[in-house]
Amino acid sequence: MKLIAGNSNLKLAEAIGDHLDVPLTRAQVRRFSDNEVFVVIEENVRGEDVFVIQSTSYPANDNLMELLICIDALTRASAKRITAVMPYFGYARQDRKVGGRTPISAKLVANLITRAGANRVLTMDLHSGQIQGFFDIPTDNLLSTPVLAQDIRENFPKSRDLMIVSPDVGGVVRARALASRLQADLAIVDKRRSGPGVSEVMNIIGDVKGRRCILFDDIIDGGGTICNAAAALMDQGAAEVSAYVSHGVLSGGAVERVEASALKELVVTDSIDGPDIVRQSPKVRYVSVASLIGEAIRRIANEESVSKLFD
Repeated sequence: MKLIAGNSNLKLAEAIGDHLDVPLTRAQVRRFSDNEVFVVIEENVRGEDVFVIQSTSYPANDNLMELLICIDALTRASAKRITAVMPYFGYARQDRKVGGRTPISAKLVANLITRAGANRVLTMDLHSGQIQGFFDIPTDNLLSTPVLAQDIRENFPKSRDLMIVSPDVGGVVRARALASRLQADLAIVDKRRSGPGVSEVMNIIGDVKGRRCILFDDIIDGGGTICNAAAALMDQGAAEVSAYVSHGVLSGGAVERVEASALKELVVTDSIDGPDIVRQSPKVRYVSVASLIGEAIRRIANEESVSKLFD
């Protein structure tokens, strides 16, 4: 196989290569003076099984264009199969029409990746599972739940007062799966969203008094939902509140908001390469998913089952 990395998350790409004992293929992914993306694959990839590792996180449009142009370059270089490995799939929250005359941008991005020449997509913790259906090519949606569950076991050993909390009704299935793995109880935060990035906690469903609560979600962006939920849980008598989130977008003043919140700790995966301000925060900790993604790549290359990773 061949591994090619865009510029969005080189650290994760290198860690995946180390796990597979496969060095990254030499390639230039650079900009012209007017910021156009230019790609040169510096090794022969004819007839190869190639995996392009690129999260479409901030700057989303630049990283998406890098991915598309990498795929086009590989198609024209006669690669046998091209898999777009997207640890974080940008535009995933635009998965439906939210009003009149609005787009479904997640479907548009899926079309772009397919038309660029990708034969397969490997991603992780899609915002909604139905996005897999937006692609007309095979799509594997990995779950970070086993990795995060193991980290919880190591940091909350034999904690009988542990409670997994979904920060909204839409994330109940995700939170229930984690609670089942840990044999923990489940609570739900009933929130109301009054506008983009603005949420208000209405009720806490479940008795959290004296419990060590873990909020579990797929994306933290501005941090308002998680921080408001943590405050509401503490008001209801929770002993402490931590948060485990798959994708740490953490835009705007999210880091400052987390540091000033009732959260004891925020744990995110390295699907997005956070800036220094995030990595240096005393309340934010990263857990690597390189071995999870690397094992999935190995299984795809060997035509083995990917779903067995979650048994």
